[in-house]
Amino acid sequence: MKMVIRVIEVLLGLIFLGAGLNGYAVLFGFEPFAPTSPAAMEFLGEGYLLAIEKGVEIMAGILLLIRRYVPLTLVVLASLIVNILAFHIFVDSDLLILALIVTLFEAILAWHYRENFKGLLESKPR
Repeated sequence: MKMVIRVIEVLLGLIFLGAGLNGYAVLFGFEPFAPTSPAAMEFLGEGYLLAIEKGVEIMAGILLLIRRYVPLTLVVLASLIVNILAFHIFVDSDLLILALIVTLFEAILAWHYRENFKGLLESKPR
């Protein structure tokens, strides 16, 4: 089981690292090296929103690859993944399969690290 979790961490890390670097390639005026959603690029534009989102994706990808702060990284990625999934369901379904895979990987990892999230679900802090 540990090997499966590590493979999922690496795959999710590579997906987000690649997506982040691909976004910065577009931001710097280069052609994307991986498929992108034209609707997403139009939505994000070429300004601060693209830079911030892709910066978070790069950092999350690196943290997953080096296996540091994985639960924190999963919390940060959760909001991005919800938005990615909703975008590909309602706006542009071209990369919906990838969005579903990313969502599945996030869910598996969140379940695996569920003990780390117990403090987040307490109604009264200690």
